[in-house]
Order: sequence, then structure tokens, then C-alpha cells
Amino acid sequence: MSGRTRARACPERTCVGCRERAAKTDLLRIVAIEGACVPDPRGTLPGRGAYVHPVPVCLDQAVRRRAFTRALRAPGAPDTQALRRFVERTTVAEQAAG
Repeated sequence: MSGRTRARACPERTCVGCRERAAKTDLLRIVAIEGACVPDPRGTLPGRGAYVHPVPVCLDQAVRRRAFTRALRAPGAPDTQALRRFVERTTVAEQAAG
């Protein structure tokens, strides 16, 4: 071996809420389905995706800035209720575990 290690590049995405770049695995992918923002934790749903940190602060900023409408190219403001419930559930589960 030559002593060089090949570090694999980690894909990065930008959070539409806080606008910070982070590893793709640290962000939650969101897709628009029938006028609603749907969480896509596995990243396999078809369609255009937007990424957000799975915390209520970033979600609130994205909604306030209408970032999902722009990022998903959706007509009108998409419904974010299912997304908000998912983020709150995961936040509570992380706090209980750690």
C-alpha cells in the first residue's frame, strides 16, 4: 500500500430551514404528495425532494420562509401537519433515548 487512504466523500445537502449544509444522513428528506409535505426518512419516495434538519426550529423556519413551496416547486402552500407530527415524535424519542 502507498500509505494513502481513500476517504469517501459524504454527500451534503442544504437544510431549507436554517440554510446550513450538513451530511445527507443528518437531514430528513421531504417530498410533496397530493399537496402535503410527507417525510421520507429512507429517501426512496419518487419526486423532487427538500431536506431539513429533523428539529422543530428548522421546520418552523422553513414554513415561515415558504421554503417548501420553492424547493418542491409546489403550487400553493403545502400542508405540513404530517411532517410536524413526525418531527415532534422523533425529537421526543431522541430525548427519551439520550
